[in-house]
Amino acid sequence: MKCRKCPSRAVINMRQHKLALCKDHYIQWILDQTEKNIQKYKMFTKEENILVAVSGGKDSLALWDVLDRLGYKTGGLYIHLGISGENDYSNQSMQFATKFANNRNLQLHIANTVDMIGSTIPEITSLSRRDKTKPCAICGLVKRHTMNAIANDFNYDVFVTGHNLDDEVAVLFNNTLNWQIDFLRRQSPVLHSKAGLQKKAKPFCRFYERETAAYAILSEIEYIEDECPFAVGSTTIHNKSILNQLEHEHAGTKLSYYLKFLKAKPILFPNIDEDFPSMDDLFVCSSCGQPSPKEGKCSYCRLVEEVQSKKLLR
Repeated sequence: MKCRKCPSRAVINMRQHKLALCKDHYIQWILDQTEKNIQKYKMFTKEENILVAVSGGKDSLALWDVLDRLGYKTGGLYIHLGISGENDYSNQSMQFATKFANNRNLQLHIANTVDMIGSTIPEITSLSRRDKTKPCAICGLVKRHTMNAIANDFNYDVFVTGHNLDDEVAVLFNNTLNWQIDFLRRQSPVLHSKAGLQKKAKPFCRFYERETAAYAILSEIEYIEDECPFAVGSTTIHNKSILNQLEHEHAGTKLSYYLKFLKAKPILFPNIDEDFPSMDDLFVCSSCGQPSPKEGKCSYCRLVEEVQSKKLLR
């Protein structure tokens, strides 16, 4: 199969776009489409400082690479969660993130849960009253708090994540099945800053996972291929398998589902903007100073307090 833009052999065929491209034209296509997404959703400008959340995986490193190529001012943040498993997951993923940053002379901030809380994510899970079968909820809480803190401390205007279309539609599917109204109205390519919460953006939200993986491979980006060991058997992965079957039978289903949802949002939630929760819904944590939906200490600080007190009782 030939490239649609030149006589060269195509390296990827995207049925959902009815487009086949060679290596050079595919890389350029990713760059162009990312820039279009940034402009379309008014994510950020080249005058702003952007903090990229990097995990050492293909999506986040590909995103950092694309933003750097497009000329945006970026820094990276890796959060070491202390997850080991058979492949020493956290240490290996940190090595990939560090190598990427060093090779491109980019700044990488590294935060470590042991330094911040005194424990790894698996240890925190075992000590917390929260669900002990999966540490994903605790992990998400720690990462959100840390990303917002680093962005504020180092004067970043926005922090971005490498969430792709497959991630977005899996979450959308689950939130629709369970009618998680608050989550549905918050799901957006951009959440604007408000009351101490930094602006968040997802420039890869319209790319299929296959497309970001192809970009990483063709751009010779080294990344950790293993998934987080705690992700095995998760609801998100199960939802992705269902959606993959639909996509296989009807190319373009995922993209259509996501874009039609974004189009329907103003009708579904006519009186609530994408910046929910509003400033009136937020308080200031009495311990860390970050925004919180409840008075007193935020969920993160309560978690830290719980874990540290239980460690003292051991």
